Amino acid sequence: MKGQRLCSFLLAAILQQTAFAFVVVTPSSLASKTQLNMVFDFFKDRTKEGIDQLNNLAKSASQGQLGKGLADVASYTNERNKAFAEGLSKSRNRFLDRLEFLFTGIDPEEMMQELEDVLLQADLGIATAEDIVQEVQSLRESSRQRLSREDLMSIMRGKILEALETEQSRMIQFSQDPNLPTVLFILGANGMGKTTTIGKLAHRLRTEGNQTVLVAACDTFRAGAVAQLQQWADRAQVDLVGPTDTVKSPAAVLYSALDKAVLEKYDTLLVDTSGRLSNNEALTQELVKMKRVIQKRLSQQNNEKGFPIPNMNVPHETLLVIDAAQGRMALDSAQVWNKEIGLTGLILTKLDGSARGGSVVAVSRDLQLPVKLIGVGEGMEDLRDFEPDGFVDGLLGIGAAGGSSKVNEGAMLQARLDTLRAERDQRSQEKQTVLAAPVAPRPVVPPLQVNAANRSPNSRRGTKSKRKKSKK
Repeated sequence: MKGQRLCSFLLAAILQQTAFAFVVVTPSSLASKTQLNMVFDFFKDRTKEGIDQLNNLAKSASQGQLGKGLADVASYTNERNKAFAEGLSKSRNRFLDRLEFLFTGIDPEEMMQELEDVLLQADLGIATAEDIVQEVQSLRESSRQRLSREDLMSIMRGKILEALETEQSRMIQFSQDPNLPTVLFILGANGMGKTTTIGKLAHRLRTEGNQTVLVAACDTFRAGAVAQLQQWADRAQVDLVGPTDTVKSPAAVLYSALDKAVLEKYDTLLVDTSGRLSNNEALTQELVKMKRVIQKRLSQQNNEKGFPIPNMNVPHETLLVIDAAQGRMALDSAQVWNKEIGLTGLILTKLDGSARGGSVVAVSRDLQLPVKLIGVGEGMEDLRDFEPDGFVDGLLGIGAAGGSSKVNEGAMLQARLDTLRAERDQRSQEKQTVLAAPVAPRPVVPPLQVNAANRSPNSRRGTKSKRKKSKK
């Protein structure tokens, strides 16, 4: 029993270190799309891997080789974190190289200015940079106190994680109606990696979600776009609907794809769109039209005149693909598309080839949209769920996700931040107590009473001389 409990504890630790959500998938759950509202990693394969790790540990323990079993688990965990560590290496190195200057003995006040500059150069955005600097200032006991490197890292980690929080879920939303396919509407300018992302996403849905996937090739403007998407669909082993001699416009191709998805009961429809800049009004209106096509074709009721009432619950996701190398330049376009079409989330691509990974913080915070997926490599398996802890640790060089050998470093930094904030709150409370304490009244001293009887001789002589002078 002790061995089983130990193995169970270790499996929990494995799954916690990977920092990805998972669910056990059974044949009955696979039959229902309504149970697919979750992020992808550990969706199917990762659960099996975790169970395999538990079995390996149990086998090693029974053979008196628990040490070897633990080593195998460590290797497994390191492999899962390797992609984050490598994918964010350029952003991390650029950021940490500049950060080291802050610990060269410069004046604490100068350090505050330098810190803000470093944060802005990391593309974290003005609001997040100011939040971090203000937090550092408030957590110091005095304006001349120098915080340690560990303290500063704990503050930055905590505030960046807070900046990534949004009200919307990070989970990919799927259809709750078994009679309707899930529709994922994918937008983005040319060169952002949109086509590649759709191919990788289709692969994950088919292999990890056991879903039937259909791709709608609605980019009818760019030469070679349909052929390129067909190559990715073939690699992902999914079906594709594209333009024909009679079906040429993006809206017409989309309608054909919706028909096929509904009639043939596909689980998910991925809609590719023409790459465009946000200032291309005609193409932006084409996107608006396509969204209306989805809402009308998937209508579930008609009005009094028999016309379909648009289904405002679709598309289930409207995702904008952004190249990490763009940095904050992507923000203006994202704001326009969010206003005109209504975005539900972001996909950050080419993270492995960019030193501007921090821009995801600024874009997500300014738009209040969650990052749902990130591309950390060119392989079919390199489209990952966006997990804030892993991303921030990878950016700051913390723990396994940041290429560090320190165990539980993220948890330790969080504990340190909690301590710093508790000490600040205690100082504030003590100060308020002192200010609120009643002030003791000063004792009232009666004025000195002087009469003729107790005047000094000198004072009497002075009075007499004054009288004599006055008589003269």
